[in-house]
Amino acid sequence: MNSFWENEVVKIAANFSVAVLCMVVFLAIFELVTKYKNWDEIQNGNVAVAMATGGKIFGIANIFRYALHHHDSLLAMIGWGVYGFILLLIAYFIYEFLTPKFNIDEEIAKDNRAVGLISMVISIGLSFVIGEGIH
Repeated sequence: MNSFWENEVVKIAANFSVAVLCMVVFLAIFELVTKYKNWDEIQNGNVAVAMATGGKIFGIANIFRYALHHHDSLLAMIGWGVYGFILLLIAYFIYEFLTPKFNIDEEIAKDNRAVGLISMVISIGLSFVIGEGIH
């Protein structure tokens, strides 16, 4: 039975499945903390929401890339991925706090693409910092 779990194809499938499952859970959490409904806004053509959500997806995937690269066990990958996501979520709240002149969520919901772009770049950029830190 050990040889089954040590098979490279099985390892890749397990890592992929866990990363996708975590991505779905983490995006659902982001959906809860934003004031707009991501997928409804994207369906309606809101490019700012699409950019912000795309940045979150890239950020989460990038954190898991680092977690996979630096940790051998599935449990370690999940643990570091969750930790990285929490840091990314904290960064989201810090970004909201550091812009007192306007509300990030409201601007993104109004399709303010400049705010959506900055939100995307922050998520992507910080994912590299977080990822490098989790090894």
